[in-house]
Amino acid sequence: MNGTMILFQFTERTDHNTVNKFMQKFYGQDSTSWNGKYKYHGHGFMENIPHRKLLRGVMILRNEDVANVLNFLEQYSLTLHVREVKLTSVDEKILRGTHE
Repeated sequence: MNGTMILFQFTERTDHNTVNKFMQKFYGQDSTSWNGKYKYHGHGFMENIPHRKLLRGVMILRNEDVANVLNFLEQYSLTLHVREVKLTSVDEKILRGTHE
């Protein structure tokens, strides 16, 4: 089975605040307040899309999800690389949603 690998990277001149806001919108974020008394989870774009995150900015997706993810990523000033890859058995389990 084949999947798609997407690699994205901000330019070196992008300020950290912009990168952090993007990561929160893309992956989501857990927050706490009052020394952990209250917990909040901000949902991210990728939470409902099965994917395998290999490194920051490197992920493997099902082919049918690629267009949706690329539409989101193209809203930002990113360097994008997209490649078709052969999935390992672990990748297939994760993308099917049957990983342990």
